[in-house]
Amino acid sequence: MKIVGAVLETIGETRPFANSRPITISQLDLDPPGAHELLVRVEAAGLCHSDLSVVDGTRLRPVPMLLGHESAGIVEEVGSRVDDVRVGQRVIMTFLPRCGRCRACATGGIIPCEPGSAANNAGTLLEGSVRLHRDGVPVMHHLGVSGFATYAVVDRRSVVRVDDDVPPDVAAVMGCAVLTGGGAVLNAGRPVEGDTLAVVGLGGVGMAALLTAIGEPHVSVVAIDMMESKRRRAIELGAHEAMTPDEALEAGLSADVVIEAAGNARAFETAVSLTGPGGRTVTVGLPSPKARASVSPLGLVAQGRSIIGSYLGSTVPPRDIPVFVDRWRTGRLPVEHLISSRIDLKDINAAFDELAEGRAIRQLVMFDQADL
Repeated sequence: MKIVGAVLETIGETRPFANSRPITISQLDLDPPGAHELLVRVEAAGLCHSDLSVVDGTRLRPVPMLLGHESAGIVEEVGSRVDDVRVGQRVIMTFLPRCGRCRACATGGIIPCEPGSAANNAGTLLEGSVRLHRDGVPVMHHLGVSGFATYAVVDRRSVVRVDDDVPPDVAAVMGCAVLTGGGAVLNAGRPVEGDTLAVVGLGGVGMAALLTAIGEPHVSVVAIDMMESKRRRAIELGAHEAMTPDEALEAGLSADVVIEAAGNARAFETAVSLTGPGGRTVTVGLPSPKARASVSPLGLVAQGRSIIGSYLGSTVPPRDIPVFVDRWRTGRLPVEHLISSRIDLKDINAAFDELAEGRAIRQLVMFDQADL
């Protein structure tokens, strides 16, 4: 079938991307789903730093590649071996499929699935297939999703079903921002009553961590970011305090849990410095592979502090998405507040400029099939 999607043609183009235009809006051919796959009509897809890191060359991936990994949509067709998803159901697409058989999958979310990670690096679906083509040439998949398109073929293990009461914009941000940020809080940080939890970096993932922590009873939440507009927004959402990194360090903030969601070495160092005795630094940001940070080992040993790496919030999506959906339903996790704007697919290059400049929390591409 013919689809329309946002294809990254070249990596590492100069900014502004609105001028260099590394992403084109292209018509592509999409193959039918294989036996273990689904055809999904995409309703909404969010722009995330994991997309930006491919656009700017921080993460090298094969191109051309159809971007987008945080999305939700309606199942239109199921493969012959899929018997637990039906046509017409809304699904959240997640960016790390889990095979369920490897040693990593047995860790309960701590270690990313080995075959899933290999497929993501190669730009294929979980079982090695490529379903996208343009003029007979393969176009690679982004993290098993490629959600910046009118339709997507994905592996069954890349989706989680949700009920119809979960709207598409809420469902989309559940697939990455909430899983990663919220999961870092609940699965790795694990704050308890009386704790202070700080979030360093208030992008989409950081704000999702903040919202999740605010929903925890009797936990004091501190928002830390360079941008005044984001600190102000954090207070509006319920943070108890908001500071710049320098203000937090000068004030001697000593938190029981610190979530680092900025994805750079300086933010990581700040997060470790703000972690109090016996506390946990949880790092979910993805810096450049060349980034290096300086940490005092003595401070970790003498004060019993720990550093925890948390990929995708240490989540197992079928296990954890229902938890976040229940929190959303009861008002404990108002993820609608993460959405800073809704954009058209044609404006995606400029939208990545907004993300790169730190002006956006979560921009969503909303797909109206009648307009494409």
